[in-house]
Amino acid sequence: MKVTQLRFEGFLKTPTLWESSPVYELIQFEIEQKSIVFNLDIDNKQRLGKYVERFVSHQLINTESISLIAENIQISKDRITLGELDCLLYKNGNPIHLEVIYKFYLYDPTKQGLHCWIGPNKKDRLVEKLEKLQQKQLPLLYAKECEKYLKSISLHSSDFSQQVYFKAQLFVPLGMQTSIDVNINTDCIIGFYCTPLELTTFKNAKFYIPSKKDWLIIPHTNVAWMGYEKYLEQSKNYLDRQFSPMCWMKTNKGELKKFFLIWWEV
Repeated sequence: MKVTQLRFEGFLKTPTLWESSPVYELIQFEIEQKSIVFNLDIDNKQRLGKYVERFVSHQLINTESISLIAENIQISKDRITLGELDCLLYKNGNPIHLEVIYKFYLYDPTKQGLHCWIGPNKKDRLVEKLEKLQQKQLPLLYAKECEKYLKSISLHSSDFSQQVYFKAQLFVPLGMQTSIDVNINTDCIIGFYCTPLELTTFKNAKFYIPSKKDWLIIPHTNVAWMGYEKYLEQSKNYLDRQFSPMCWMKTNKGELKKFFLIWWEV
């Protein structure tokens, strides 16, 4: 199977970070998660966020209840870009402004509530993203400069409801039982994270370090597995640059696991 299809399937099977109850007053977009073939050309040089947006676009196009109005709409003032609307669409005839997010978060047990979810390199925090959506990205729809664009397609900001399509893969500390915030969809927890020292438990396992776009993929056996020593040598190149790689593991029992090897201490 082509790697693009594997990435697309991984994206489709990733749960939304929350479900029915809004988080930070953000309403989660609901769409049928059916199996779809991705047979389009896609620019592999795009950063992961833009790459995922192409997957979302393909999913939307292949959903009967949805018709696209426009995507990636740049809103500018005096030739300066104020921001971008990810997607405008009709769902069952109702106009929706949709923002698309796909993230990887690790559980920091030293924090509380939604503050405990951080990026693999501690630079990206869930709460910061939620605040940006609430205070900057969604309000762009109501900017005077955006109103000019909406008028050009015979619509008005008041016609739209606003929703987010927020998918995420979550990772918890190795061997730790965690009590997750009730708003978070626990189906998103698909692996663990650990330091190199903690990894000594798995000396008999095989390892693989996927490229960043392959972080989307559900682990499978058809890759070039490494032994423990070679894996430690390769992973050190990432850790020395203060970059936490996502890794796959095949245990001596044949179980496939997904985890982050972190350069920082909890």
